[in-house]
This record gives sequence, C-alpha cells and structure tokens, in this order.
Amino acid sequence: MSPKKEPEEVKALYVGVKKALDTDYGDGRRVGDCEYGVYLFYDYDGEPIYVGRTVEKLRGRIRRHLTNQRTDAVAMSVLDPFEVAEIEMWPFWDLESAGRAEVKATLDRAEYTVYLKALRESQFGVVLNEKEIKRTDETDLPKSIRVSILPEELRRKREHPDIRLARRARTIANLARVISERSVRPGIRRTLWAQARRLEHLAKTRLEEFEQGYEI
Repeated sequence: MSPKKEPEEVKALYVGVKKALDTDYGDGRRVGDCEYGVYLFYDYDGEPIYVGRTVEKLRGRIRRHLTNQRTDAVAMSVLDPFEVAEIEMWPFWDLESAGRAEVKATLDRAEYTVYLKALRESQFGVVLNEKEIKRTDETDLPKSIRVSILPEELRRKREHPDIRLARRARTIANLARVISERSVRPGIRRTLWAQARRLEHLAKTRLEEFEQGYEI
C-alpha cells in the first residue's frame, strides 16, 4: 500500500515556510541561512505571539517550530503552527565570526529587544512564550524581513474566525491537559492564561459581529 499524501494545507505550510526562509535579504543572501538570529511569529490579526532565537540557523529553528513539532513549544501545545501567519526575522550575519560569549550577549539583548517590541505591539500585552525572556539591555537590531507564509487564498480560509476559534480552543484544552498531568513552571500557566484571553477576545468579537447583523 502506498503512503497517503500529505493534506494540501500541510503541504502549503511546508512550501510557504521554505519560501519565507529563502527570502533574499537584499544582498543575495537567503535570510534563513543566517546562523544566528531572532524571530517573531504573528497570527492572522497581526498579533505578535511568539519570540525566539537561534544559534543553529534561522532555517533550522523555524522549520522545527512550524513543520515537525520537535520543539517544546509545539509539543506542549504552547504554540499551534497553524496559528502562525507571518514571520519576522532579524539575521545577525556579523556574528558568524564572533566568539561564543559575544554571540550569547548579543542574542540575549536582541531577543529581549524583540520581546519588548512584541509586548508593545500586542493588544494583550503578552506573548505565548513558555520560558522567561532574560532581562537585559535593549540594543539596535539589524534590518528585519517580515513575510507571510501562506498563499492568499489559503490564508483567507485559514484565518476564518470560526476555524481559528476551534483550533485555539483545542490548543487550550491540550495545554490544560499537559498542566494537569505534569509539574510545570509558572510560564506554562501564564501561556494558558494568555491563550484564554486571546480565545475570549476572538469569541467576543465574533459574537458582536452576529449581534450587529441581527439588529432590527
């Protein structure tokens, strides 16, 4: 028996992630090929939802988040890859010849700077990171690349509020189950609270749309 083909939506996600990571930085280099960097995921409302950093190439780290679930954030239902609509990436090309201490210090500052940016842009003042972002000084960031990972038609389908409500509710249920079965850090419970706020807002917005439509 031949193996079943991947669902079209899954295939489109993989293709979209690869295309995003192959984006030209403007100088012939593909942004995903940078070894050191910081990234920020956005949902379909443009809401920043997750901040990360990497020392294994942006390509490898982001693909693990979004295509094969080999990260704690995905495995523990902190982050739903299908909630991610756009990625913003800050590649640190200059660090490729730097020592380990300089790399760590620079990425610490960069990740914290992007984290504060995300909090300022978030209508909830919170992101879904399950681990604390190290507090440090802010720093200047290199030019970023922000890209959508899905073709327009599929994005329109995926961003339908009722579909997002169902996925978000499932993510919350899975996360709550993880919490009930393990001894977890406070950050995981903070993520559950953040997800619940996001679900409530989406459900309330959707209800208001229908209530306005039924006004006489």
